[in-house]
Amino acid sequence: MSTSRDATAYDLDELRTAVLSERGGEVDESIPQLAEADEDFCAIALALPDGTVHASKQARVRFSVQSAVKPFLFALALVDTDGAAMDRVGIEPTGERFDAIKLESGTGRPPNPMVNAGALLTASLVHGDDVAARKERITAGLSAFAGRALEVDSDIARDEHLLGDRNHALAHLMRAEGTLELTADDAVDAYAHACAMLVDAEALAVMGATLALGGRNPVTGEQVVPAGVARDVVSVMATCGVYDGSGRWMRAVGVPAKSSVSGAIVLSAPGRLGAAVVSPPLDEQGTSVRGHIVSTRLSDDLGLHSFASPAGGSHVSVR
Repeated sequence: MSTSRDATAYDLDELRTAVLSERGGEVDESIPQLAEADEDFCAIALALPDGTVHASKQARVRFSVQSAVKPFLFALALVDTDGAAMDRVGIEPTGERFDAIKLESGTGRPPNPMVNAGALLTASLVHGDDVAARKERITAGLSAFAGRALEVDSDIARDEHLLGDRNHALAHLMRAEGTLELTADDAVDAYAHACAMLVDAEALAVMGATLALGGRNPVTGEQVVPAGVARDVVSVMATCGVYDGSGRWMRAVGVPAKSSVSGAIVLSAPGRLGAAVVSPPLDEQGTSVRGHIVSTRLSDDLGLHSFASPAGGSHVSVR
């Protein structure tokens, strides 16, 4: 395995082959399409500041983005509310499962935008006069992050909407607390639409890079969101993006990331690159087993850990 810090020279296919023998984890079964996922599907992609996308085999195989959409919904909500979304949702980690029926005590707010309650709220804050218009805005916004037109799998969106009992419960709870202004059904509908967006590893890596590079898409050059919004989103990814495994993730990988029940992980290494890994079998925290291994290797080999000392160390003199 190459230990070069030049990402373009990294052998992603070699890394992919090395992790395919890992047989741990189980695919998510919350909707039929996820339950039918190919356990041997595995793809890796890196998106660099100059717009280069470096990818492995299967990196153009599409899948539903699922929970990996949450940072981008948060970003769109911040833009569309001129930052007021930050007052509507907390930013603290919970130590709970992603779909825990729990709101902040005393405020009725979702604990953070990376759990389901928070994503239901941020999806509801994206601009649109009705649900159809809000879905159009979500599609356009996510496409801008990806640097290409994205499509929605209508069957997945329907099943996410109809079978998402805990999401409906969370939406009704937020309605009862006065936190959610849309109807519960409309909020779940908008969020299901976002989760059903089809991406591939290359597109998801570009989305991660757009956040990592201050909101500028490295492929199109478009400033998708302001730099301050990108900073805020990546900060919350670092503390909350892997749910009740976020602390362990940041110790081992050290790169802000968001996991997903489809087996996707999107990573945003600030100022460095975006990355995506997808492989459906999940651990108990809902994170791709192979994706965790790949992310750790990439962080180590490319020197991406946010808290690692520079090679050779550095010395600061205090006078």
